[in-house]
Amino acid sequence: MYYIEIVLQWQSMENEVVVTRKGQTTIPAKLRRKYHIEEGARLEVIETEEGILFKPKRSTIDLAGSGAKHSTPEEMKKLLDKLREEDV
Repeated sequence: MYYIEIVLQWQSMENEVVVTRKGQTTIPAKLRRKYHIEEGARLEVIETEEGILFKPKRSTIDLAGSGAKHSTPEEMKKLLDKLREEDV
């Protein structure tokens, strides 16, 4: 029983962070790797009933290639050209 309590206490501290005077904190490396959060990444801060949620924001670069399963690059180019013509 004593051993389990120590393990549980250690696990809960594994994701504990400290907030600096400037309101900054460090996301644990294990979580950064798991969620592919790299230096310079932008995170959306969402207030929830349970606390604060940091959610990675997707950029247009993250979306590159996401339409590949829907059409070929040639089809996409034709569609874009058609849309550009309609704008003129």
